[in-house]
Amino acid sequence: MATDVTIRRATVADLPAIVALVQAVVPLMNASGNFQWTAEYPNEAVFGQDIEQQHLWVAELAGQLAGVAALTQDQDAEYADADWDAAEAAVVTHRLAVAPSAQGKGVAQALLAQAEHEARALGLRTLRVDTNSENAATQRLFPKLGYRFAGEIKLAFRPGLRFFCYEKQL
Repeated sequence: MATDVTIRRATVADLPAIVALVQAVVPLMNASGNFQWTAEYPNEAVFGQDIEQQHLWVAELAGQLAGVAALTQDQDAEYADADWDAAEAAVVTHRLAVAPSAQGKGVAQALLAQAEHEARALGLRTLRVDTNSENAATQRLFPKLGYRFAGEIKLAFRPGLRFFCYEKQL
């Protein structure tokens, strides 16, 4: 992991950089066959709500915003279809993105380490995340960081897509 990655809670002042980061990432995702995100989602309003709820974290690399992740306890109803106890409280990583120029530099790993820190601070021992079945990068990353594959689900708000679930016990 890059040693110069700084993680902090996002602020409203970060919104333009977060939106720009997502606008740079979505076309690359789509070009690789991953249609988890679109020009409409996630958007400034979604990230603004994450900030308001104190759920959004940003990663800075060399003083520039390099990544973002929402760390919540929100589990979609469809999580009941995965191979885990959906009733168990967990820190769930949503909307994880890394700027194209920062990919491969430990940014996602640092954000996921923050998820572990948050879980411990809340007295939770479970971390969860889902990713589009076409997102090869996260499917390599999550197991490398100790997450186990916990099955495949479909999400009602993203029809036609399949999502792979991953879980880590602390």
